[in-house]
Amino acid sequence: MANYPETSPWHRTGFTNLGSLGILRIRSVPAASDDSQYTIESQYTHRPDLLAYDYYGTPKLWWVFAQRNMDIIKDPIYDMRAGTTIYLPKPTSLKKLLGV
Repeated sequence: MANYPETSPWHRTGFTNLGSLGILRIRSVPAASDDSQYTIESQYTHRPDLLAYDYYGTPKLWWVFAQRNMDIIKDPIYDMRAGTTIYLPKPTSLKKLLGV
């Protein structure tokens, strides 16, 4: 396995025999009954890192929005537009899921 922190989308991705990063193993973020529904505000347009920082306290969890809302967000940057409604996992639930 790769040596990335639990908050990284590459945490479960291994290395090839040549020492390069292997094929990405997608980390799922399943729906939970306590997820919050959120309509993206203009200051977060194309900036999932800013929303992650404000909601989770770290910009490193930007990828969670795309993984939790795969039916809405196909491109994790350009599909983050003001007015789009997505689901946000609660910080405590996400920490439990990621093991941090």
